[in-house]
Amino acid sequence: MPYEFLEDIAIADIAFCATGTDLEALFIAAGDATVNTMIENLDAIAPYQTRTFSLENDALDMLLFNFLQEFIYYKDSELLLLRPQQVTIAQKDTLFHLNAVTRGETLNPEKHHQRVDVKAVTLHRFALEETDNGWMAMVILDI
Repeated sequence: MPYEFLEDIAIADIAFCATGTDLEALFIAAGDATVNTMIENLDAIAPYQTRTFSLENDALDMLLFNFLQEFIYYKDSELLLLRPQQVTIAQKDTLFHLNAVTRGETLNPEKHHQRVDVKAVTLHRFALEETDNGWMAMVILDI
């Protein structure tokens, strides 16, 4: 699994560390970890609906922050559980551009085993860094 939950980092929140061999893989892993914080059985989320979105930011870590916020936004605004399917990231001049394709379905409490309600991604200890093996992100979610 390209992410793990960290129990000793945040007592009242949920923390995870995600990894990927490249930025796109890291973003997908972090997106899945965010949704997995809310829903225990990720594989129960069927790819019935597609949402695409584009983001840009001059800071790569804030691009990840905004990307993760999208999953919380769709859950809150449309009761839609989405999983990242494809992510492309490109840098043009001083901006990083992200295009994402996500798929999922409407939250069904009988089908989707809910864990906690994630309110937001926090900036506390938020980190994105390149490592010898690719990329790593540390994320704490406010629940």
